[in-house]
Amino acid sequence: MKIITENNCPVEVTLQLIGNKWKVLILRELLDDTKRFGELSRGINGISQKMLTQQLRQMEKDSLVNRKVYAEVPPKVEYSLTREGRSLEPVLEAMSQWGKKYLDS
Repeated sequence: MKIITENNCPVEVTLQLIGNKWKVLILRELLDDTKRFGELSRGINGISQKMLTQQLRQMEKDSLVNRKVYAEVPPKVEYSLTREGRSLEPVLEAMSQWGKKYLDS
């Protein structure tokens, strides 16, 4: 399902998809590799389980994240980036470079 804004502004669409710190940090974690819920939780300082669950569900709905459930006991769930999610890598890299320059100044 594609997000459509009132004036179809591409910046506004991007902000709606990744415009909070949790989603950006989830993307950062998943750029490295497929991760389980606990790994994501440990990798993102300060996020609650409830918030992580909500953000992952929304990102799955927005086609940024894949959720794979294995039929095991206890249940095993892995998260990875979709092609759409992975296409945000240059955006995150630009944010990282800007942040480095800002911290150095």
